[in-house]
Amino acid sequence: MFAQRQTVVAATLMLLSIAACSPESGPTLTAPDAHAQAQAGQLTLIDIRRPDEWRQTGVAAGALRINMAHPQGGSGFVQQVAAELDGDRDAPIGIICRTGNRTTRMQQTLREAGFTRVYNIREGMVGSSAGPGWIARGLPVKACPSC
Repeated sequence: MFAQRQTVVAATLMLLSIAACSPESGPTLTAPDAHAQAQAGQLTLIDIRRPDEWRQTGVAAGALRINMAHPQGGSGFVQQVAAELDGDRDAPIGIICRTGNRTTRMQQTLREAGFTRVYNIREGMVGSSAGPGWIARGLPVKACPSC
């Protein structure tokens, strides 16, 4: 009985530690919700991919393009986001990438830098397990041949 209880306790602690370290630690939005909020002026949409990716698929209509691989590193990325928001770290931001992996990491980076309302569009531009993606949903995309 004691050994069984120890096993249950160990398993519970392991699950709790996995949940505590989970990269999915912030709020999310579906692509349609992010689009609607951006169109209504309630959210600043930011595409954090590289210029070659913007050229490849286009950019979500109305999104700012801020490459997370900033020449000045993570702090340069954070500074550029802050500048685009006039320093308002409480402004709602929706970040999108190709499939939601990089946005998960950058959401945490922005939250650690004091941004309070960072939403992860986890399905990304081309889809993931979180959803079909911006493009497949038929949401507007702006071509970016000169990115």
